[in-house]
Amino acid sequence: MDRRKSLKALAVGTVATGVLIDACKPGDKKAETTVAPDAKKTDGINRMAEEQAYIDGINKGPKFFTDAEMATITVLGDIIIPKDDVSGSASDAKVPDFIEFIVKDMPDHQTPMRGGLRWLDIKCIELYGKAFTDCTKEQQIEMVDAIAYPKKAKPEMSQGVSFFNLMRNLTATGFYTSEIGVKDVGYVGNTPNQWNGVPEDVLKQYGYTYTEKELKECRSFG
Repeated sequence: MDRRKSLKALAVGTVATGVLIDACKPGDKKAETTVAPDAKKTDGINRMAEEQAYIDGINKGPKFFTDAEMATITVLGDIIIPKDDVSGSASDAKVPDFIEFIVKDMPDHQTPMRGGLRWLDIKCIELYGKAFTDCTKEQQIEMVDAIAYPKKAKPEMSQGVSFFNLMRNLTATGFYTSEIGVKDVGYVGNTPNQWNGVPEDVLKQYGYTYTEKELKECRSFG
């Protein structure tokens, strides 16, 4: 199994316990099942005026992450889900922007993320004499390998493991809720199809057959 497949498998396996659970907590936000008269439609989505104002406040408000932190997030995201011949990378899917939004929408993630990014740079300085983004690709992968697999990680890497778990969850959530990610898993949603009836072998198995009238009146799709 190559690195993309193994890291991707870890991401998909853990995402359900991460951000998606937080997003489904009862009482956090009220879901709208109908479109109210004062709803605004942006990016094809109908939102209540209050909801749109809240989202605009997050998007247009001060940035949480510094440029250096965003650079680290971008590198980590692309290590977790790199570009391949099937789809784009995490950064192609604008995962860093998604993470910036999430930590402002869910402030509980701010300290773990900022602390984890700081831990990563300190550990890289200890091991390689430079911050994570200044390390070679080989050094970056070596560092990620040390914290990406909880059962194999050394005890002194526990803080890094916790950070990477969160980073992986956020990356997977951002990627697989993007247009690129949806296409990556092959989801096509509800699409029209054509049905030619019950297959002949199944009919034979259960002792049934179509009548001549049914065969004449029902259109067959080749």
